[in-house]
Amino acid sequence: MKMQGNTILITGGGSGIGEALAHRLHDLGNRVLIAGRRLQALKAAAAGRNQIVPLELDADDPQAVEAFARQVIADNPALNVLVNNAGIMRMEALDRRRDLGNAEATIRTNLLGPIRLTNAFIDHLVNQPDAAIINCTSGLAFVPLVATPTYSATKAALHSYTVSLREALKGKVEVIELAPPAVQTGLTPGQETREGYMPLADFADETLSILSAQPTPPEILVKRVGFLRFAESEGRFAETLAALNPKG
Repeated sequence: MKMQGNTILITGGGSGIGEALAHRLHDLGNRVLIAGRRLQALKAAAAGRNQIVPLELDADDPQAVEAFARQVIADNPALNVLVNNAGIMRMEALDRRRDLGNAEATIRTNLLGPIRLTNAFIDHLVNQPDAAIINCTSGLAFVPLVATPTYSATKAALHSYTVSLREALKGKVEVIELAPPAVQTGLTPGQETREGYMPLADFADETLSILSAQPTPPEILVKRVGFLRFAESEGRFAETLAALNPKG
């Protein structure tokens, strides 16, 4: 992936990983559009950086996504990189009947959101030089956290979707998967300071270092996520699942 001179759209760019990546990519010399539901958070993330542009978007609304894409392309014809980063993580108990609102919301945001955004921009991206799509999945795509089953499942599905997308767009658009470990962000309450989670700045720095390699790896994997990403191929899936989900 080219690291300078891009016009980049990042969903979920108002906080956490999206904001950290937006700042670093902006500082490398890129124009960065950050999109999400919370306009005030987006404006705060863009403060002091004149080439970061906040844009309000409800990615759960199919019509809103299509209208958003048309406007973004009209206003930013040089757009060549899409980063599908927006996501939510909800706790769910599987051992009793429950309301499925959290599960359905997670699927809409984490899986249908990236599919809709990619679909809305794909005809534009295939005609752009140095085009790339980055899908943010998770280490939990490879070993699930039982307390967040739908989150883990959506990330596993997005991993698979990204593999298909990469093959379908070979030679046209570079398709990259970013699979973070547990990072200190606001994804869940108290996570910003949770012990044992990777500091956000360290994650962003290591991610940018890997992303800038030439050729860019198809999967951006910081060292900490290897414990999850390679559990099955290294023959330790059962032990890793148990370690991630201790009983009692």
